[in-house]
Amino acid sequence: MLTLQFIPHTEIERLTSEQRIKKLFDLVREKKIVLLQGRLKPDEEIQLIQKTMEKIGRKFKGIELCTIYPNSPKEELLIQKLKNLVTRFLLGDSGGITIIGPATIIKEIKRDPDKIQLFTKVK
Repeated sequence: MLTLQFIPHTEIERLTSEQRIKKLFDLVREKKIVLLQGRLKPDEEIQLIQKTMEKIGRKFKGIELCTIYPNSPKEELLIQKLKNLVTRFLLGDSGGITIIGPATIIKEIKRDPDKIQLFTKVK
């Protein structure tokens, strides 16, 4: 059975980096595909990948990770740009979505401006 678990940004925003990594890693080890509102900080992504590399073995083959950011219009008005900057400053990086899942389940994640395609492995 395929399990998707949505985690709102508010659920992880007050956690330390180590707590975020542990929470996400534990869910993926339970063979869940995590849909995280927002994104991890670049150093947190690196830590997650490092932790994954340390735990790779017979049963755990690794993770697949993809972050999608909302596209803003190319000709965005200055006032809209300022509004987006203030919102990001106040609320953190809650824009976009991050998909994290076990490599034993996820074959590939494709993204383009109009859609996300998540391909799973058939058993």
